[in-house]
Amino acid sequence: MLTVMTEPPLLLALDLAGTFVFAVNGALTGLEAARLDIIGILVLGMVTAVGGGTIRDVLVRRVPAVLTSGLYAIPALVGAGIAVTAVQTRVYGIPAALGAALACFLIRAAGIRYDLNAPVASEAKNKK
Repeated sequence: MLTVMTEPPLLLALDLAGTFVFAVNGALTGLEAARLDIIGILVLGMVTAVGGGTIRDVLVRRVPAVLTSGLYAIPALVGAGIAVTAVQTRVYGIPAALGAALACFLIRAAGIRYDLNAPVASEAKNKK
């Protein structure tokens, strides 16, 4: 049986940091190596960020966090967007990447702290 678990603060912080570092890395890979358009870059950043955590959760028989918490993919998209914007405006380097990861981290942390969720369709609300 799959379980939904709350994580200790240290593991949660490491999960958040890893998710957004991978979002930035995926977006920059899409920009530099794959030469994708902006939609492809953002999607690659988000999928890279969300995919690793989902695989980890499935391997340890947990419900993937992306399915149980409202703000998971959205901050990854924001981080990917910030990273791409930084590169396109020629603001290279570790500070730009860390800024993108920090912005995502703060959005996700605020979502956890204040129980913020992404909008859902009205049909999905009625099924709950």
